[in-house]
Amino acid sequence: MKNTIKLLITIAIFYYLFQHIDFYELWAILAKSHGGWILLAFILQLASTYLAAYRWFKISKLLAFKESLSFYVKSYFKGTFFNQVLPSSIGGDAVRVIDLTKAGYDKKDSFYDVFIDRVIGLVGLLVLNLIASVIFYGTFPSDFSQLIITISLIGILGFASLFVFHSIDFLEKVKVINLLHRLSRRLNEHYTSKTLLLKHISISVAVHLFTVLAMYGIALSIDAHLSFQMLLIALPPVFLLTIIPISLAGWGIREGAMVGIFTLVGADPAKVLAMSILYGLLLIISAIPGSYFWLKNKKNTKLK
Repeated sequence: MKNTIKLLITIAIFYYLFQHIDFYELWAILAKSHGGWILLAFILQLASTYLAAYRWFKISKLLAFKESLSFYVKSYFKGTFFNQVLPSSIGGDAVRVIDLTKAGYDKKDSFYDVFIDRVIGLVGLLVLNLIASVIFYGTFPSDFSQLIITISLIGILGFASLFVFHSIDFLEKVKVINLLHRLSRRLNEHYTSKTLLLKHISISVAVHLFTVLAMYGIALSIDAHLSFQMLLIALPPVFLLTIIPISLAGWGIREGAMVGIFTLVGADPAKVLAMSILYGLLLIISAIPGSYFWLKNKKNTKLK
């Protein structure tokens, strides 16, 4: 039922977009895309996924998890495959938790490990967006830029406040925010060194920077005339919106958000939509290694 609703939302958004964008113009843009730039974008996206897995590996070492880097790379690609390709009720983060529990780790520890990795990844996205919006202020209309800066600051300050959340004892008994209280305690236990925290956030910034570079390569492939600084400011909010699980793998939400944001700077809606579709297809292709690791794991499990 959930996936049916997501499919309907995805179809509805694309239907709305095609009411304003000529399908044949879009197809012509896609057909003329330059393969060399797309190949480079594909390599950059793979690099982004690998770097995200490396961040997870470094975070897991704080929890005394002793798996090799290859374990985290394989699991992260499997998670990406489930997120991007399979219309499954099991999300990519759940796949990673399952992999850790199968490796013999406690279910709660595995959950917090993946959860902390997700939070650090989100903070890295906010930091990148804040820096880009401040440095390149004026690229977009001031109202939009101020909104992005405000949201980024609130998110970063919210994360910083997590480190004192655990000291407020009565919050532990409030069901709605009990999870945040426990997360706060875990963060303080594992990030006794704030230098190490900054290193992990820096890795997250690099992860998202590679993703923006991948999208820039796609923009160049269709001659979209969008500067790199525009993408640095506009894409993080798009990525944040696609986290909301109301469409299939972010399809529709990503396209609608990109068209809406880039029209603020006079970009061609057809080219922006083409860019988003190409990126979505690129995500699917870059997730294919995850299918190999997943099938191989299933085969090995059956043999046992």
